[in-house]
Amino acid sequence: MAIRYFAIAAGLVYVFIGLLGFVPGINVPGPPDAPQHIGVDSFYGYLLGLFPVNLVHNLVHLAIGAWGVWGYANGIPGSRMFARGLTVVYGILAVMGLIPALNTMFGLAPIFGHDIWLHAGTALIAAYFGWFHHVGVRDRVEDHVGHHTGRHESVRERAENLVGRR
Repeated sequence: MAIRYFAIAAGLVYVFIGLLGFVPGINVPGPPDAPQHIGVDSFYGYLLGLFPVNLVHNLVHLAIGAWGVWGYANGIPGSRMFARGLTVVYGILAVMGLIPALNTMFGLAPIFGHDIWLHAGTALIAAYFGWFHHVGVRDRVEDHVGHHTGRHESVRERAENLVGRR
């Protein structure tokens, strides 16, 4: 179940961070030597004085947070898909942050400074849960997997239904 807990924890943290980016006083103006060549300058500032953000960056954090909550709601497979996708996306963002021509995502969102190590660390943690974390049989049996109809049925309930039909 740890992979599901990773998905919900990461999802809620990213929703919270996305919302914090809109709060004046927490999103403060950057230092005088901060890059000013951001195409989207709405809500441009430094979250907690450390992490450069703007409107697009905040919306991306909210979307990733929603994706994490979706992953949790869709059981172990959804959580694993979230972790793997997060690894790829944040790995790419960490590398882009190191390249001066790409560190603003073509003027859309700042991904330089402290964002680089944060994105790289997030990608490493997500990679562990996406590819290396072992999910035990007990976790698979107790996992509730969501269906498109919104009905949730555990693997154990499905097995009981199949045995009962024989």
